[in-house]
Amino acid sequence: MDYIIGPMPVQFEGEACNRSHLCLTDQTASPRISPMKDFILSAFADSARVKEEFAREHADRIAQVAKLMATAFRDGCKILLFGNGGSATDAAHIAAEFVGRYKRDRMPLPAIALATDIAAITCIANDYGYEELFARQVRAHGRKGDIAVAISTSGNSPNVLKGAEAARGCGLTTVAWTGANGGKLAGLVDYPFIVPSTVTSRIQESHITLGHILCELVEEQLLGKTS
Repeated sequence: MDYIIGPMPVQFEGEACNRSHLCLTDQTASPRISPMKDFILSAFADSARVKEEFAREHADRIAQVAKLMATAFRDGCKILLFGNGGSATDAAHIAAEFVGRYKRDRMPLPAIALATDIAAITCIANDYGYEELFARQVRAHGRKGDIAVAISTSGNSPNVLKGAEAARGCGLTTVAWTGANGGKLAGLVDYPFIVPSTVTSRIQESHITLGHILCELVEEQLLGKTS
């Protein structure tokens, strides 16, 4: 049994369904669903293709950065992550996986997302300008031995670029998650990860998968592989 879902009309007692609106109706295979299904399958296939290409190109570097992160945590250092919009939430998501846990119970690992403190964000943006948002926080929290993860799908977000520059100036190891041709950001960091796509959503989907894989590898480095 198939259904066509559309806006439901307002219906009062004793009033028949207004057929000028789409109702939830019992239908047999409607041709109107087929183009949507084609789009869904195509979008998932495209996402998988981009991720697979990205993984083939960056697998060695992913392993290298996972080892660097595990070493930083062992040495009492931390990870700073920052970006705008969806990249800000990706930064917060991965920081939470480290501070909480990813798959395994363990000690919390120090990671800070720099777009979550609304007081700091509004203070810095108001007093110094939005472009200084991450750079000032990096200088406040970053120490030599820490790792900075700068996230920008275009690689050209001014405040992310300044944050990466500040991290280099403070002696942090710098990592970038970006896309397309990497923008200016790729050339500013020690370890760039460039997703081979110009579609923002595809880039972000690869970024969060990268973050999850790094979390799992770090836990394996610190706790050993599970049997």
